[in-house]
Amino acid sequence: MVQTSNPIEFEVFKNLFLSIAEEMGVTLCRTGFSPNIKERLDYSCAVYDANGDTIAQGDHMPVHLGAMPLSVRAAIDAVAMEAGDVVMLNDPFQGGTHLPDITLVSPVFLPKDKKPSFYVANRAHHSDVGGMSPGSMPVAREIYQEGLIIPPVRLVRRGRMVDDVLALLLANVRTSDEREGDIAAQIAANRVAEQRLRDVVFRYGRAKTMRYAAALQDYTERVVRHAIKGVPDGVYTFDDALDDDGFGSGPVTIRVAITVKKDQATVDFTGSAPQVTGSVNANYAITWSACLYAFRCLVQDDVLYNAGVGRPIRVIAPEGSIVNARRPAAVAGGNVETSQRITDVVFGALGKAQPDFWPAASQGTMNNVTLGGQDPRTGRPFAYYETMGGGMGGRNNMAGLSGVHTHMSNTRNTPVEAIEHYLPVRVRRYGLRRGSAGAGAAPGGEGLVREYEMLTETSVTLLTDRRVSAPYGAQGGKPGGKGRNTLIRDGQEQPLPGKMQVTLRTGDRLRVETPGGGGYGLK
Repeated sequence: MVQTSNPIEFEVFKNLFLSIAEEMGVTLCRTGFSPNIKERLDYSCAVYDANGDTIAQGDHMPVHLGAMPLSVRAAIDAVAMEAGDVVMLNDPFQGGTHLPDITLVSPVFLPKDKKPSFYVANRAHHSDVGGMSPGSMPVAREIYQEGLIIPPVRLVRRGRMVDDVLALLLANVRTSDEREGDIAAQIAANRVAEQRLRDVVFRYGRAKTMRYAAALQDYTERVVRHAIKGVPDGVYTFDDALDDDGFGSGPVTIRVAITVKKDQATVDFTGSAPQVTGSVNANYAITWSACLYAFRCLVQDDVLYNAGVGRPIRVIAPEGSIVNARRPAAVAGGNVETSQRITDVVFGALGKAQPDFWPAASQGTMNNVTLGGQDPRTGRPFAYYETMGGGMGGRNNMAGLSGVHTHMSNTRNTPVEAIEHYLPVRVRRYGLRRGSAGAGAAPGGEGLVREYEMLTETSVTLLTDRRVSAPYGAQGGKPGGKGRNTLIRDGQEQPLPGKMQVTLRTGDRLRVETPGGGGYGLK
């Protein structure tokens, strides 16, 4: 931090930048069309400096936020942005996470600027962007089956919508009205942030605002370096695996070696499995994001999650592996499932260095359920996507929470009333899954059980994990309970694999039971 910083002003600017990112999120929530935005809050917002480095981000989705700077950088490199522009992209090989996550990037020009002084961006999960199955989360073999790929393109030019680009997007999705509404909400969120940044500069001056933006990044870096110094120097290894890729490859191993030396860490995934046929491949942005999240968890202080977090960390992810797949690998599940397993292995490795600090494994999956078909009430297509919470891992002297989203996911559980209002679906059961927690001195949390009844023929896609392998316990604690998927048809129960697509008939039921968290310590 620069020596001229005033500690009171520093706190003022920290909260100013954070409040801008949070207000972006409130705007997106209140103006969004889909339950995915309004109910689940599956979006993320952040403020960036002129280089595209994060200054502040909202308390939104860790898997989005660590990766989003790479998309901002791709947008800056691809488009010479002018005042009033909005650049749209979702390409996972240009900093995106998976195709349903559409990112909008806007430059912020101050008076007399010839170049942007800031950028603002938000990323929202759209419940359909085309592809081979409703919801755009298919059990796919290549990215082209997963939906429309959007490179960095202007969606808004000098304040005016580029109608041709919007028309192309809407022509390739199943729920065009909903998509158009959510896109408009994303644009509104960026506009709010642009105005708030200009207000801050008008009140405090350009030089001071820029100085404190840099000071916030430098301070976060120093705090993270101090936290890494608290980890004993050494090399710490751990491995775990995804159950499978949906096409018979499995288990899919993820292996890490973390080298800690003074105030720096190298996270090396050499030895992890090669990329696979199915959609559990992670791109580099996902792996980077998961590593940043893990090391941010080291920090107990109230600091902004910004570019400073990544400065002391080096990530080695071999190209062509499950943690850095090459195009045209399918990646829809890499964002939601593999990100969780990467987190598990990084936590597991650091747990060897600081056994009293790091918890047992949480559920290790987002339990992705995608529903789609023709709504008999309206005669129009519907597409719905949700993730489900589960058990959090037990921690030293503290039991894991039950029925919550953990680690790389931070969405809400969709209320039953919202599901039944928006969809031709009835929720027959929703509650905690008793007996799923891992035993220990600090037991893990319980998973959830949700049972859907289809009121019309419905395409269902499942991308779930921890159905074969269990979330690990720590320091003698027991593993959490494995998840389970079940089809109930004509009174008969039929087990379903973790990753699959199936067409269900009217009256069929789908039961999803999510994993519990691992236990911590001997009971």
